[in-house]
Amino acid sequence: MSYPELTEFARTMRQKILDISYHSGTSTHIGGALSMTDVMAVLYGKVLNFDAQDPRWPERDRFILSKGHGVLGFYPALLGAGIISQEVFDTFQQNGSDLIAHPVMNLDLGIESSNGSLGHGISMAVGIAFAAKKQAKPFHTYTLVGDGETNEGSVWEAAMLASHLKLDNLTAIIDYNKQQNDGFGKDVLHIDNMAERFRAFGWHVIEVDGHDIDAIVEAFEEDPLNKPKAIVANTIKGKGVSFMEGDNSWHHNRLTKTNYEAAVAALNNSNNERSDNGNNV
Repeated sequence: MSYPELTEFARTMRQKILDISYHSGTSTHIGGALSMTDVMAVLYGKVLNFDAQDPRWPERDRFILSKGHGVLGFYPALLGAGIISQEVFDTFQQNGSDLIAHPVMNLDLGIESSNGSLGHGISMAVGIAFAAKKQAKPFHTYTLVGDGETNEGSVWEAAMLASHLKLDNLTAIIDYNKQQNDGFGKDVLHIDNMAERFRAFGWHVIEVDGHDIDAIVEAFEEDPLNKPKAIVANTIKGKGVSFMEGDNSWHHNRLTKTNYEAAVAALNNSNNERSDNGNNV
């Protein structure tokens, strides 16, 4: 996809996030889904090598959503990429649905792993990347990690192992929105300078504005120099919906009809401002 197409993909994804959150009739993880949207648009619109008609294609790139509660930012990407249908997408949180509040492994729907327990996804991604190396497989493994998730020791165990194994076929994206369920990350368990921490663990690190489409594309294209790559994406929780941005009450909340309509209006206003200013955020 071109830059305008990626921008439109991200816009559509944000609309879909609001739609399925509202129509589910339940509380959902909205804020962190909106913060990861631009990264996911670039991943599924430009970076990942996959066959939408054959989701089990052996040489496909793998994507693991380590921050499993971020499914609202994942399912719209699968929809936009043509991997799942609108009919399947609309079943979110319904009885018997394959699309629930955390991903459940279903290769036919493009879901590579079941995730929910934080820290497990990046660990699984390391194992997949290592297996690909051992078997001389050409695919690349990507995983998206929440910054609050890095409170888990298993994240750093995985980071150490990936560096030791020189897994240059592994990319981790850290959704660095600086908030988590219990508040600001700095108040829960302060991890300053995320980029330097991953560098200290032997990763090739690029720090970007996680809402700058061009910068995200460039980060994915940069050579990791025989190391695993970490893209630290500085993001804003609730991005695109003004009254949700930076408001942690939207970490997990329910959209009523009134605030759904307000959110859609705010999103449309944000999109119009971006078009008028020519910004790529």
